[in-house]
Amino acid sequence: MSMLTYWHNPRCTKSREGLAVLREKGIEPEVREYLKDVPRAEELKAVASKLGVDSARGMMRTKEDAYKANNLADETDEDRLFEAMAAHPKLIERPVLISDEKAAIGRPTENLFAALPSGR
Repeated sequence: MSMLTYWHNPRCTKSREGLAVLREKGIEPEVREYLKDVPRAEELKAVASKLGVDSARGMMRTKEDAYKANNLADETDEDRLFEAMAAHPKLIERPVLISDEKAAIGRPTENLFAALPSGR
């Protein structure tokens, strides 16, 4: 059986809703409060690959103050964007459900089901 990890911010309504929807379906992922247990840049790159995004920006909250304060709109180096998310985890879009093969951002919440292994 595939391991499921849920990057969660308990203060975020969408993140709480997503976790509740998964649990209603009998799915109990490992919950990781990513603001406390911050992913490293390499881990963020691996998740971006599972998400199928073309750029780190595909999993970034571009309206966060840290995005503007660090002039990330002008940054073209993908490694620096991933490093910025590791340094400022509020920049990571949430929630994220990660399986062995896939990942999905839960905006809207139903998107989370795209990360589930076949047959779940």
